Amino acid sequence: MKKNLIATFKVLEELGFNFLYFPSLESSQSKPNKEKALEELFKKNKECCKCSLCQSRNQIVFYDGNPYSPVVFVGEAPGEEEDKQGKPFVGRAGQLLTRILQKIGWDRKDIYITNICKCRPPNNRTPKPEEIQTCINTFLIKELKIVKPKVICALGATAGKTLLGKNIKITKMRGNFYSSLIYPSAKIFLTFHPSYILRNPSATKIFLEDLKKLKEYVNSISC
Repeated sequence: MKKNLIATFKVLEELGFNFLYFPSLESSQSKPNKEKALEELFKKNKECCKCSLCQSRNQIVFYDGNPYSPVVFVGEAPGEEEDKQGKPFVGRAGQLLTRILQKIGWDRKDIYITNICKCRPPNNRTPKPEEIQTCINTFLIKELKIVKPKVICALGATAGKTLLGKNIKITKMRGNFYSSLIYPSAKIFLTFHPSYILRNPSATKIFLEDLKKLKEYVNSISC
């Protein structure tokens, strides 16, 4: 095989080709290793105690899914089950999200899922502003820069408010795309948090239609 390659190169050289380009090799070498970068970010901050949430958590809940996905889903904070398992959206709300995603043809392992805050607030209360600010500086902004999504789906008012940098009314603003101050490189899409759907089953159809619209947009920008 080596002799054949040498002979081939000699023929090409005689024809005037003195440089060979292998795009597949170059692209594989230049492709960023997002898993490794995220792992390093987590290792650096896995013992984070920059806010009081570290006092009551079992563990930091980082992300789940595919860091090469063009879409990132961002919720509020881990719940009890997430705090136990160390993965976001694995409790009742997460199971509902998984089912809805399946209905529109998305497997959750193919998207990137995370939260504004990585530690569970006591009794699942809403994270305080100082807790949110600390966590987005420690984790969220850095992980978004690693993942580089084209669109971010904000699940619920807390995620939407944080990503847009202003107060919002999720019931009026959901189903639309907005620009972000925190991460200007991606569009922000607002919809309900799955826990809201659990409390208000009548909104399931709206939630489903929102995610269909999101998927259509992601498909259009991925072509």
